[in-house]
Amino acid sequence: MAVDFKKHKYTVIKQAIDKDLAMFIYNYFLMKKQVYLTFKKHQYMSPFEDCFGTTNDPQIPNTYSHYCDIAMETLMLKLQPVMEKVTGLKLNPSYSYARIYKKGDTLYRHTDRFSCEISTTLRLGGDSWPIFLDPTGEKGIASGHDQTIKLKKNANKGIKVDLDIGDMLVYRGCDLEHWREPFKKKEAAQVFLHYNSKDTPYAEQNIFDARVHLGLPQWFKGRK
Repeated sequence: MAVDFKKHKYTVIKQAIDKDLAMFIYNYFLMKKQVYLTFKKHQYMSPFEDCFGTTNDPQIPNTYSHYCDIAMETLMLKLQPVMEKVTGLKLNPSYSYARIYKKGDTLYRHTDRFSCEISTTLRLGGDSWPIFLDPTGEKGIASGHDQTIKLKKNANKGIKVDLDIGDMLVYRGCDLEHWREPFKKKEAAQVFLHYNSKDTPYAEQNIFDARVHLGLPQWFKGRK
């Protein structure tokens, strides 16, 4: 039986998308990474250009990721009715973020920014990599950020969530600390889809993560 999102602030949706669609998106994203790396090798684009993704995200350095890939943004809209049904909320789409993790990566314990109020992580393909979250909503971080964090002595050890390809964890990203332990396998692809509740103050001003419309890179934030 699925966990009640309204009560626990998280739940898992099995087969949010079918495996064929997940694998299609996964293979598309692998190809996009390959294009990015070729462009980078041949200095075809500026190191500050991120329309084909980046390996400069400080949260997971030297790992390929993409803010608001158009296919991922489209997936975010496709799944919005599912998200609204599960959460019982009317939602505004915020942004998508996809990443292909590699061996040795760690996602440190954290909570998310306002644009990630209602979040998902959806497994697209590659190896399984569990995510942990603290369902108590208590703050386990004593100090620091990312690699420098120090936990409180009584920090909750969290619950482990394993996702199959196409499965999706839905959670309140600003409320529940979440993290992944060091990745020991070869490769894992996830996409994060973020929304705001329409009833949350400033949600309307923050629609599309403060961009004019979906699909635009980060430097369009705040532009009219």
